[in-house]
Parts: sequence; structure tokens; C-alpha cells
Amino acid sequence: MTAGCKDYSADYQAKANNAEFLHATVRRITDIIRHDIFPPTVSARIYAYSSVAGYEALVPGFPEYQSLAGQLNGLQPVPQPEAGKTYCYPLASANAMLTVGKQLIFSEGEMQDLKEEIFEDFKKMNMPPDVYDRSMTYGDQIAKHILAWSKTDNYAQTRSMPKFNIDTKEQSRWRPTPPMYADALEPYWSMIRPWVIDSARQFLSKPPITFSTEKGSDFYKQAMKVHAIGKNLTEEQIATAWYWDDNPFAMQVQGHLMFGKKKISPGGHWMNITAHACRKANADIMKSAEAYAKVSCGLADAFISCWTTKYYYNLIRPESYINQYIDPEWQPLIQTPPFPEHSSGHSTISATSATVLTNLFGDNFAFTDSTEMEFGIPPRSFNSFQEAATEVGLSRLLGGIHYMQGNQCGLDCGRELGAYISTELKTRKGK
Repeated sequence: MTAGCKDYSADYQAKANNAEFLHATVRRITDIIRHDIFPPTVSARIYAYSSVAGYEALVPGFPEYQSLAGQLNGLQPVPQPEAGKTYCYPLASANAMLTVGKQLIFSEGEMQDLKEEIFEDFKKMNMPPDVYDRSMTYGDQIAKHILAWSKTDNYAQTRSMPKFNIDTKEQSRWRPTPPMYADALEPYWSMIRPWVIDSARQFLSKPPITFSTEKGSDFYKQAMKVHAIGKNLTEEQIATAWYWDDNPFAMQVQGHLMFGKKKISPGGHWMNITAHACRKANADIMKSAEAYAKVSCGLADAFISCWTTKYYYNLIRPESYINQYIDPEWQPLIQTPPFPEHSSGHSTISATSATVLTNLFGDNFAFTDSTEMEFGIPPRSFNSFQEAATEVGLSRLLGGIHYMQGNQCGLDCGRELGAYISTELKTRKGK
């Protein structure tokens, strides 16, 4: 070794290929999404762009994988590394993912803190400075490319659209619900460019039961079922409903006081389950990036599909129907979110995620989900991803915010969409 020259580590690449860097990044994005109270639809968009950026920056280091360019709608070929040069692709991936995430959230300071923390860990690996700098630059290039792509998805245009027009004359239509009586959430989400599916209406759910206020009608009966279950909930049913509540901002009322409680979003819950699956399967960093990319793109498309369904049918929520036609004093266990009933969003995105994860890790993949522990709720164990998704659908009935048909239609649609994502989004070469 020449005098004055530093002896750099020869095993920095092995140290860098640690999936925990990726899991930590996704988790921090989840925490900031929760802190900044992004709605479920927008959260899924953030997860998708961030995860795709992280995936694309890793691909050149794993020849058996391929880019998602040309597969995801509007994504052009991404920048390529310089031939013959050495890169640390996990470092590039972390930089790309965090840079994209930072641009799509509010709390940039917290994201910057994580960047500094993770990059300090990479610096401790004692990699050659030229490799470090080159990898960071490559991550910047990927992030710039993904952010430019994100600006063409119509999101900005939907920020200035007029408020949703509430139809007060038609009894079957959605109307704001207590305690906030909030405006309709993201009524123009069908305008967002999909990730994998061809159009927002490709997986439109089948229609709800024909509306009726007559006693004995099928619609009245399904509302009565929600009412009866809500009046006779067991402790286990209550626990199930609260476990999957996943309301990013639930307004609670105590006397004359109202205060909000921030929780993880439905998409964030399934990104956490993805992390659980990756860890249990001992998935390496590339396999984990593949899982996050596929699940997040599935989440994003599931929300587009479901929100298109919701505002197409524009159906009244159980709480409004029951209060007007059955029992004016009845309240659901969990707070009714501010958008139409049919079909269930949580059921749709859960079935989509469960189907994608089953395709990646296999059926009968038992796991324990500890997502809700930070909110004082014990972990729950499942024999498969689909078992968890089915419980999500049931939870919305127990919580009093969906009719059973809305849940089942969401599950059916989500499973079809998840199968489509798994087939059409090809991450491995030759498969």
C-alpha cells in the first residue's frame, strides 16, 4: 500500500446488500405519511413512486431482474450506470427512494434526518470515495427521472378541481357523515394515471343491490344486518374491527371537545405486512425491493379502481341509511370515512396486496402482524395473506361502515386486480 493511501474495505458491497436499509426507509416514509395525515389514496401514490425509484436503482446490480420501464404506464427507460465503473447499488437505491419520498411529502426535515442517518451507515462501510459519490449521483439521476414521471399523472390537476356536488334529492346518494361531516375525499381520483392497469374502469366492481327504503327489500335487509351486528358485538368482533380501522385521521368527540387521532393508513398497513413477509422469508434486498414495488403499484391501482367505483355508484353509507330509515340513535363502532360506500376500499386494496404477496411468497404463508402494537393493539397471526384480507372485509361490516356486499365486491375486485398485477408486471427476466 502506498504511503498516505487509505486501505478501503473490500467487503463493503456485502455489508450494503442488507434489506434492513430498505425496510427502514419504507418504515420512515410510513411514519411521515402518518404524521402529515395524507389520505389513503395519496399515501399509495407516495409509496408507489418511492418504491419504483428504489427498485430501478437496484436493478443494474442484479442481472436476473429487469426494469419496469415500458411496463408501468408512461415510465420511459431510466438512466443507466456508466459501463466499466463500480457502483454500490443499495446506496443508489436508498438515495433514489429517499429523494423521491422527500419531494412527495411535507415533513422534509424528518426525511432529511433519515437520509443522513442511513448515509452515515453506508459511510461507515469504508467504501472507496469514488464509488460512494458515483452511487449517490446515480441515485439522484433515478430520482429525477421518477419525479419527472410523477408530474405527468394528473395529480396536480386534481388539486384544483371543484368540490364534489352532493345530490340531496336522490335518497340513494352519499351524504356527509358525523362527526366531521367532511367533504367528499378525492372525488376525482379516477383521473390519476394508473400504474399497471389499462384504465381506471378496467376493474370496476359489479353494481350494488338496488336501492330501496321498503322494509323487506334486499337493500333494507342488508342495512338491518349492519344495524343488528353493531348492536350485539362481541369482544372479539370489536377487536377485529379496531385492528383494521386504519383511519389516518379519526375525529373523536368528548363532550364539546373534538380531537384527531392519527393512525396508519390501509396501504401503510400492507406495506408493513410486506416487510414482515420479507423478513420471515429472509428475502435479500432485491427480492424485498421487488415486493415493495409490486405491492405499492397494486395499492396505487387498487385505490384508483376502487375510487372510480365509489364515485360511479355514489351509494349512501350504512350510518346515513340506518339513521334515516331504521334507528336515528344508532352509531357505527368505527368512524365512517368521508366518501361513498360501494365498494369497500380497504377490502379492495387488501385483497390486491394479499394476491400479489401470495404470488411472491406462496400460499399458506403464515405470519404475525404487529403493525398495530404502537397503538396499543396486540399482534394478530394469520395462516395466509388471503386470510388476513378476508378478515379486513369482515372488519368493515363489524365496524358498521360497509354493507357486506360492498366488502365482498371489494374483495372480489381486489383479487382480480392483484392477479393482473402479478401477471402483467414482470420483474424477472424470462418470466
